[in-house]
Amino acid sequence: MRALLSGYYGKGNGGDEALLATLLQMLPSDVTPVVLSGNPEETRNRYGVEAYERMAFPSLIKGLRSCDALIWGGGSLIQDATSAISPFYYGTMMSIAQKMGLKTVAWAQGIGPLHRRVTRWLARQTFAGCTQVSVRDRASASLLSDWQIPYILAPDPVWALQSKPVPGLWNLSAPRVAVTLRSHPQLTPTRLSHLTRALVDFQKATQTFIVLLPFQRAQDLNLAQAIQPALKDVSQILCLEEPQLLKGVFRGIEMAIGMRLHSLIMAASEGCRCFALSYDPKVNRLMEDLDMPGWDLANLPDDPNVISKAWIEHYANGDPLSSEKIQFLVDRALIHREVLHKALNNEQGTGNREWGTGKSP
Repeated sequence: MRALLSGYYGKGNGGDEALLATLLQMLPSDVTPVVLSGNPEETRNRYGVEAYERMAFPSLIKGLRSCDALIWGGGSLIQDATSAISPFYYGTMMSIAQKMGLKTVAWAQGIGPLHRRVTRWLARQTFAGCTQVSVRDRASASLLSDWQIPYILAPDPVWALQSKPVPGLWNLSAPRVAVTLRSHPQLTPTRLSHLTRALVDFQKATQTFIVLLPFQRAQDLNLAQAIQPALKDVSQILCLEEPQLLKGVFRGIEMAIGMRLHSLIMAASEGCRCFALSYDPKVNRLMEDLDMPGWDLANLPDDPNVISKAWIEHYANGDPLSSEKIQFLVDRALIHREVLHKALNNEQGTGNREWGTGKSP
């Protein structure tokens, strides 16, 4: 069997690349993956797979015609917070695949936000036609329940991504704290200045080494470069492209301060304390599921001293997830692998199954 994999792949986003790496890790061994990518050559070289340009219609049709299934995911692909293009792109692709008779799997989805009536209608139609649906958070599951569409709920698959040790990481001074920021309208110059001042105070108080970790070079690197001069000799920018190495960084990190969802998931799964700076409901959902401290970026304190004291307190007294809790989440994340096996082997589901995203059993 050949399966076409579609997501925000090949765009230099560490979180989406981690989802692709996890999907490839979870695919049945007898399934040949074909990936739609924003950078097919890079995707071919990194993963050793067949890859086509994701935005070229002839490539899309060629990929669909050569495959038996379309696996769509994971992540927040059906949302109209940034634009209405994404729901129409993926919805149209799924509709074409279903009309061609392919099995269609919505895998590890985070649905929404959907502000427009037309995108909500399109999303409902798209998910209703799928062979199997799995979601990664309760809000998405609730939406599918309202639409009476069967689903399986499990934690984000990246919990189960196999990490690799990062060469040279242990040469950096210890203890280490990782910081992952991304460009966003809510991260104003004033807020970035407050965060930088707070990081300086935090570093002096804790004597930690700050690892500035861009997850998407095009959006994150300039922020890391803006911060680093204030942390001269006690910080380093670490740019990594391979998802397994990106996750492996957190093996040598004591605490992570992050905006990006998958930076927080990777850090928590490797036993780090985490402090979130939320710019999106998906980050708030993770904070709620894991009782993770943090602020909505829009409500970031105006006083850098308040920020630094919160970080110092969490560094000194906060607890990472227990090894039992991490294993629980990893085991549940592997449910997304079961979804793939059932969908591609013609096994029937038994209705909605909610495995939870973070609460202990």
